Amino acid sequence: MEFLSLLFGFTVMHLCFLIWKFFDQRRDQECYILSYQCYKPSDERKLGSDLCGKIIANNEYIGLNECKFFLKAIVNSGIGEETYAPRNFIEGRAVSPTLHDEITEMEEFCDDSIAKLLTKSGLSPSEIDVLVVNVSLFSSVPSLTSRIINHYKMREDIKAYNLAGMGCSASLISLDIIQNIFKSQKNKYALLLTSESLSTNWYSGNNRSMILANCLFRTGGCAILLTNKRSLKHKAILKLKCLVRTHHGARDDAHNCCSQKEDEQGRLGFYLAKDLPKAATRAFVDNLRVLSPKILPARELVRFLFKSLVKKVTKFRYPKSAAGAGATTNKSPLNFKTGVDHFCLHTGGKAVIDGIGMSLDLSEYDLEPARMSLHRFGNTSASSLWYVLGYMEAKKRLKKGERVLMISLGAGFKCNSCLWEVMRDVGDRNVWDDCIDNYPPHSLANPFMEKYGWINSIQDADTFRLKLAQFFSN
Repeated sequence: MEFLSLLFGFTVMHLCFLIWKFFDQRRDQECYILSYQCYKPSDERKLGSDLCGKIIANNEYIGLNECKFFLKAIVNSGIGEETYAPRNFIEGRAVSPTLHDEITEMEEFCDDSIAKLLTKSGLSPSEIDVLVVNVSLFSSVPSLTSRIINHYKMREDIKAYNLAGMGCSASLISLDIIQNIFKSQKNKYALLLTSESLSTNWYSGNNRSMILANCLFRTGGCAILLTNKRSLKHKAILKLKCLVRTHHGARDDAHNCCSQKEDEQGRLGFYLAKDLPKAATRAFVDNLRVLSPKILPARELVRFLFKSLVKKVTKFRYPKSAAGAGATTNKSPLNFKTGVDHFCLHTGGKAVIDGIGMSLDLSEYDLEPARMSLHRFGNTSASSLWYVLGYMEAKKRLKKGERVLMISLGAGFKCNSCLWEVMRDVGDRNVWDDCIDNYPPHSLANPFMEKYGWINSIQDADTFRLKLAQFFSN
């Protein structure tokens, strides 16, 4: 009897130990953001309306109709006058870039962002355990990760990952890699760099589906420092709660709607198909279907299930009346504001922001960070999420315990999302320091129509080039 009591006691103690070990290990698997640094190029690389017009005028393949399309696209883009472009664009060499231009563009971003981040955090490059870099349209030998390791003389045992071709949703893919590493290795620092290479990717042709990318994409990037050290929890800005990735690459229409390709004349560019919104919507809906049970409270899920049940019963008992009332809507039946305080949306363009806002029934206050980031910095591809987050922080919106939802869309076609918990009140102005007090402005209208609206009145394509040359010579 005494033996059985001892055996029972030992079993209970062992079970308690296993439970404690399980939860203790989970504490070392958390993913925290300690700091991040968005990239702001020098003022000499600002792409205002005057310079933008000259770059377009230098493209001999763009005719009158293409120029009118370009003007309409940029006027409706939501992009302002203070975005940034690569140096070769500013120097008038957009159509004749070199490999040196591409490497220099990436080195300027890495050197500036990493140096500021390490200074801010007080960390040495030799303390970095994991390095993940994502730049979709840049692939060199040696890789960008190797260049960074060499420049900063990082350790020989550093785990380095170089991602290319992942599109505008690559930030969260890189984050997922780091999260999985943190689950298996304790007390690690990770450095994530996200950017896009534009210097060799200006489209010089006249295909409208490829011209559109010239209107939207701008220079940008971000360096993020992460850790799973529980001892640094009090220093963390954000803690990752969950991450969901959706990939529709098996669908041909989704796979082909957003790609780098050559036009009929062999000129390389980035192609955005007309069915891109359809593919994006489908990926977005599928992603939310997986994400919503992970982030929404039980009461909201019960409300949704009850409402869906009532709708099905009504449709079954009164099919004619249900059919008459079955107007289609793009609005989600779930109220995401019950589980999310702030929405950090990919600044893929005004239409993208409007579409997500309508689907999630977001207010202008919710959409303001994305709209302002698009206006100030443009679509900086995978790094755009961090400019939006930076706006929220600069406006001192983020308070301890609140939750931030990030949503990104990218080529493939992919939709990735994640939920963060704010660990402490934050208010770093980051790259918004010199302009945050001016936002939001009274109007987001850019001056392109005011300066170039005369193009719409021209009917003769033969004299268009002459008038364009005269305009820029005055």
